[in-house]
Amino acid sequence: MTVRAGREFLALPGPTTMPDEVLQAMHRPALDIYSKDMIDLSDGLHSDLSKLFATKGKSYIYISNGHGAWEAVLSNVLSRGDKVLVLESGRFAMGWGSAARMMGAEVEVLKGDWRRAVRVDEVEARLRKDKEHSIKAIVVAQIDTASGVVNDIEAIGKAIKRSGHPALYMVDTVASLACMPFQMDAWGVDVAMSGSQKGLMTPPGLGFVAANDRAQDTHKKADMRTPYWCWTEREGTEHYRRYAGTAPVHLLFALRQAIDMLFAEGLPNAYRRHELLGEAVRRAVAVWAEGQVLGLNILEPAERSNTVTTVLVQGEEYDPIKLQRFCKEKCGVVLGTGIGDLQGQAFRIAHMGHVNAPMVLGTLGVIETGLKALEIPHGKGGTEAAIEWLGESVSA
Repeated sequence: MTVRAGREFLALPGPTTMPDEVLQAMHRPALDIYSKDMIDLSDGLHSDLSKLFATKGKSYIYISNGHGAWEAVLSNVLSRGDKVLVLESGRFAMGWGSAARMMGAEVEVLKGDWRRAVRVDEVEARLRKDKEHSIKAIVVAQIDTASGVVNDIEAIGKAIKRSGHPALYMVDTVASLACMPFQMDAWGVDVAMSGSQKGLMTPPGLGFVAANDRAQDTHKKADMRTPYWCWTEREGTEHYRRYAGTAPVHLLFALRQAIDMLFAEGLPNAYRRHELLGEAVRRAVAVWAEGQVLGLNILEPAERSNTVTTVLVQGEEYDPIKLQRFCKEKCGVVLGTGIGDLQGQAFRIAHMGHVNAPMVLGTLGVIETGLKALEIPHGKGGTEAAIEWLGESVSA
């Protein structure tokens, strides 16, 4: 017997649940890609992406996922043999570094920990040691969806500036853009990238890059450039060059609707919504952790992200996969699995993008149901703790 009839709910960190309005925006005939309507659609999206990144720099739209956007960034600003410093705090900056290595860069990892954020003082100390300025770029994820950590991008930017090092500062915002503040120009970020399938509530398939003047200057000398990703090739009077060919028209319609919804809500309100719902999840997990089996992966409360919570499961007799299977097959809620170093040791609860109180509280209720059904020790009342938090925090 199951209680899963109805729409399956995605509580995994990408692709996230898409609003019906976004899905409906794609249900229309294709657009003449040479028309003024197409140009206006592109102009508006490129401009609004720069607003989301909070930059005066140019934005680019790629037909790709986030891994493609990584490659777009690297190929546009690096030359073969350049050194890249990867700031480890989970899987995804490391993945960006692996891509750089395969493309011909030298990669150095500033060793971190999957249970904490990047340490700002360690970044500054490493850059001060690089007297020859051999490091050409620094890469980091604002939020790592594997570990559930949030890194202080502003503080890292200040550390880079204090060190006097000229390396480009490059940030992955795939799991953070439109979900929490990101100020590219104000924080000294040279290049930022993101994807469509998380906070931007759009189907997978679009990658985004924003680059400031300093990055554009570096681009002119980069020898990793290839035709598809190249910023220069995406300039010109022929509009199709913005997409290196045929535009992903229906994904652009979806993105237009999603950004309109975000602007209608107001970005500060979207950030606050994610903050409230993220804390509701953390309150529930903290109660469940009283059973000595479950626990929050990130140790410091201030370093836990507002878009995904990674929950450790301790004890060989308790399998997070069984809990995930129960939630999906019996109740219709899809949780994220533990990945990378946490494979088989954790599950993840996403709370990003098109998400609200009933979605989060329903997810927590299903998890608590699974914990009880599978006899996994846990403190009682986790969902109630989340309800209490929202009741106290959401004004009447």
